[in-house]
Amino acid sequence: MKRAHLDDMTRGWLVGDFSPSLCRTSEVEVAVQRRQKGERDPRHYHKIATELVVVVTGRVAMNGEVFGPGEIAVAEPGEPMDLLALEDGTATVCVKVPGPRGDKYLLEG
Repeated sequence: MKRAHLDDMTRGWLVGDFSPSLCRTSEVEVAVQRRQKGERDPRHYHKIATELVVVVTGRVAMNGEVFGPGEIAVAEPGEPMDLLALEDGTATVCVKVPGPRGDKYLLEG
């Protein structure tokens, strides 16, 4: 059995085709991310991947909608999304399927 710590992963990303990774694969990417109020992910989209964001604790705003614990946002390929943490201690799980390298396209604004 391996033992690891989330703090050793880059921005919480623990599964995917990158390093460090606990399971190196291009089939999926998984992250557990902790955020403080005001932290954000820039507006972006994926050409190939579907991105799912599960709110575990706290609240986030995505595409102008507020999501709380247990709620899930799903962005299909080509659909822009952004994320803003609305509370300290917000935690999310992010899953991208598939997880090809370079499939993140930033948008202005």
